[in-house]
Parts: sequence; structure tokens; C-alpha cells
Amino acid sequence: MNIGHQALKELSSRIFSAIGCDGAEAEVISRLLVTANLVGHDSHGVARIPRYVDYWRQGEVLPNQKATITFENQQIVIFDGNKGFGQSIGVEVVSAGIDKARQNGVALVGVGNVGHLGRIGDWAEMAIAAGQTSLHFVNTSGAGMSVAPFGGIESRYATNPISIGMPNDAGESLIFDAATSMLAEGKIIVAKNKGVELPEGALTGADGTPTRDPNALYTPPHAVMNAMGEHKGGGLAIMADLLAGALGGGGCARPGVTAVYNGMLSILIDPAVFADRTFVGNETARFADWVRSARPVDPDKPVLLPGDPERNTRRDREQNGIVLDDTTWGQITDTAASLDLTA
Repeated sequence: MNIGHQALKELSSRIFSAIGCDGAEAEVISRLLVTANLVGHDSHGVARIPRYVDYWRQGEVLPNQKATITFENQQIVIFDGNKGFGQSIGVEVVSAGIDKARQNGVALVGVGNVGHLGRIGDWAEMAIAAGQTSLHFVNTSGAGMSVAPFGGIESRYATNPISIGMPNDAGESLIFDAATSMLAEGKIIVAKNKGVELPEGALTGADGTPTRDPNALYTPPHAVMNAMGEHKGGGLAIMADLLAGALGGGGCARPGVTAVYNGMLSILIDPAVFADRTFVGNETARFADWVRSARPVDPDKPVLLPGDPERNTRRDREQNGIVLDDTTWGQITDTAASLDLTA
């Protein structure tokens, strides 16, 4: 199925409106889900709609929530997300951090007890739009733990993504956004829906042997996801869980919680307040150009910086549409039909 991004966003907005989200919340959830598809992160795009609606039906996520402050001073603010949708709560939380960084140079904001926060690169892009550098660490405090620590075959935490954004006043900004597991779990869902195998090393079966079958993650006895870069990715995942869960206030991964709740710790830095903005801008542009100037292995494939693949994919998909596999499209249309909507 090939569908234009505007039509996909409109369908998504109708679905979230049907479950009680007001117009603004339905719009921001849908815009960010479709943006994930546009930039090539299909794992965090509209394939999530059926899951989000299921979470709502189970009472695990609630429409139209606002975050409440549990601690605040000049440079720090910690929020309870009150089981709100991650996209709308995320905008609220990161906006507060941007405001504090604009006043004080640096801000630290945390949130827990919030629904799936979507593509974490969204929050780095939001800070970049305000001229700020940012770092974001995310964990899951309950269900959704599917990643084994390095050397283990039992899951202990989630995919725990990290995103870092650096504005580039003289060119395209740099945005790193990646799960600390070899694959984001949503990419395994996409592979399952498409009926394709996973890359080698993505999963380990319950018997300790590797498997490329995406269904193994969802079928007892469950496989586990593996860290990227072996012990290095595992170390990053553990530290992200501690930063998001312990400092961010939502709690670290733990057994016995059936709902999927994210936590996030964000650090925002505004060079305009405490640094020589001209130096920062010039050095960012110089270094980016220096990296790009490396001779590529393949002359037809230039060296890429963080954020380049997303920009390239977006240009293509805005013009040519977003391709969804039949299973994903069927799941979305079935969800719409269950809410008395037509796709």
C-alpha cells in the first residue's frame, strides 16, 4: 500500500479523535507518527497505531493528560506523565526544558509514567529548532523489557534509545538517534509483518542459540533481543536506564508491571546563553565539513553524518508516498473499523 503522508496523517488523527483525544493531541500524535515514517523509522510510525489503541482500551494510556511537576528549581524540572500519550507529554516536557535552557544556559528535565514516547529524535529536532543542543536517554519501567544484558539469555530491560542533537547554523544539523539494542523492537514488528528474516545477531532464542525469526520474540518460550556492539551497547543500555529511570523519576526496569511506561531524562544546552555562539557554530560547521570530506569506499555513496539518512528518506517519501506492507495496513484499517471509521 502506497499512501501520501497527508492522507495517512488525516486517518491517524481521526482514529485518535475517536478514542477521545482532543484535536491538538490527535494532531501531534499523528504528525509525529507519520514523521517517523517519512524519515524512514517505520518502526516508530503508524504501525504503532493499533498498539496505542490497545493500550487505551486497557486503560494503560489516557487521552488529554497534562504532566504534573514533582520537583523544580531554576535548571531542573521533573514531571509525572500521568499515563498520557508520549507524543503530547513529550512536547510539554521538552518545551519546559527549552524554556529553562534559554534562561539559564543548561536545563535538565525528566519524566516518568508516560506512554510510548515515539521516535526520540523528535525531541532532539525540537531542541534544534530552538537553537539548542540536547541529549535524551529513554527507558521502559514496566512491560516491554525484551533485551538481555550482554552474555545473558533473559531479558532485563528495554531497547533504551539515546538521541543527541547538535544544531549547525551553516548547514544541516546533526541528529543521532538509535536504540541501544541491535534493532529497535518496532523494526522486529515490521519484519514480522513483512514476513522477512532479521539480521544475524538480532535475537537469541530461549535455548541460547541465535535466531533470525521475528516471531520468536513473541512466541513462548520467548527469544530475547541483543545489545548493539555487544558489551558496549549493553553498557549504554544500563546507563540509559539509570539516567532515565533513577534521575528522571519514573523508575528503572523491573518485573511485575504489565503496562508499557517510558521514562526520559533530557539535557538541553543553549550556547547563546553561556558560550561563544559564533565559535560553536563555526566549529560545528568546520568539523561537519571535515568529516564529510573523507574519501568514501563507494564513490557513488558519500560519507553520511547523523541525520543524513533521515533527510534523504524524507525527501523521497514526501514526493513519492509512504509504502506500508499489507499486514500493517490491514491492522490499521481493522483498528479504524473497530472504532466505526472507514480508512
